[in-house]
Amino acid sequence: MSVASQPNKTPDTSGAAKKTSKDGGIGELIKIIVHALIIALVVRTALFQPFNIPSGSLIPTLLVGDYVMVSKYSYGWSRYSVPVISGILPSGRLWAGEGPKRGDIAVFKLPKDNSTDFIKRVIGLPGDRIQMRQGRLFINGTMVQREQAGTYLVKDEFGRDKQVPKYIETLPNGVKHEVIEIQGDTGYYDNTDEYVVPPGNYFMMGDNRDNSDDSRDLAAVGYVPLDNFVGKGQIIFFSVADDASPLAFWQWPWTVRGSRLFSLIR
Repeated sequence: MSVASQPNKTPDTSGAAKKTSKDGGIGELIKIIVHALIIALVVRTALFQPFNIPSGSLIPTLLVGDYVMVSKYSYGWSRYSVPVISGILPSGRLWAGEGPKRGDIAVFKLPKDNSTDFIKRVIGLPGDRIQMRQGRLFINGTMVQREQAGTYLVKDEFGRDKQVPKYIETLPNGVKHEVIEIQGDTGYYDNTDEYVVPPGNYFMMGDNRDNSDDSRDLAAVGYVPLDNFVGKGQIIFFSVADDASPLAFWQWPWTVRGSRLFSLIR
């Protein structure tokens, strides 16, 4: 008696294969997103951090509405620049290198509360003697070179346009930068006592000399310890008119300051 042969049957795994492939694709996507978030967190925490400029204390170098990228690694890391290491590093900096240089634009934590972010220019180094006399900056008894550079248009306290003197200062290390004097050379902080910068501290000033809360006001800002530095301003990556919202993208053709995008901070 012959037995009819049965056709070979193989399990139908097409559905399982499709399901596995789909699950694998979702898993890979999640891994990519997690890795991207980790990289972004590391970059934001330890390497670069964006800041916006809310005041005019650094006009004409930085304007209200500028968005700047600050490099945290330039001065090493401290408990204030990378808060996640605050429990590991109670004081001091990791890989501080040479530290801030005269003329740098730097972000720092306000010494009186160690939390408010300020951005100013480094003018005095540890041990320096700093003084303003009739609007002129003196460092270690020598008057800093200043050249007339025309005028600069600002708004006065009533919102009216006003042309004010603009100068180019040349610091002792050769760094050149622009400053403005809204009140000429007779502003409140245009004549000061001599400041002696303590060891491990820095003297910070705004380029808008008559409209800047800075180290000249010892009660409000004063000397800035090295630990308080967050990083060095490197580039303006975005800029909108000071009365415009950066989120109003439909207004960008009129509000974005195109000439300032991706310009280096000097």
